[in-house]
Amino acid sequence: MTKSCIRVFADVAQIQQCKTEIDRVEPTIASIARALSLSGNEVRLKILYLLNKESQLCPCDLSDILSMTVPAISQHLKKLREGGLVVSEKVGQTVFYSLHKENLKVINPILDSLAITEQKSTVS
Repeated sequence: MTKSCIRVFADVAQIQQCKTEIDRVEPTIASIARALSLSGNEVRLKILYLLNKESQLCPCDLSDILSMTVPAISQHLKKLREGGLVVSEKVGQTVFYSLHKENLKVINPILDSLAITEQKSTVS
């Protein structure tokens, strides 16, 4: 059983204004939702944190750091790349990954809070 709205009068102008605003920001909302969804995974958040700290790393580096197999790391990197959060650059036989700065606006505060936590732990 669904409940009906019990309002007496609808503010039609407000509803239309809100619909227009949602339509206007829809691409940004989709981008933010995608970034949050991808970074919501613990391993991918660790990868983003490490790339933020080190600028660039290869899958083998991440594999050693996170004690995971290279194929497992590669799967996470693929999702991050497809989601526009990281970019790759091949140098010889090695592929290096780095953050795609333009698409990280939404998770920068999270990465910054991790950096603050790191600074506090080194001061203690």
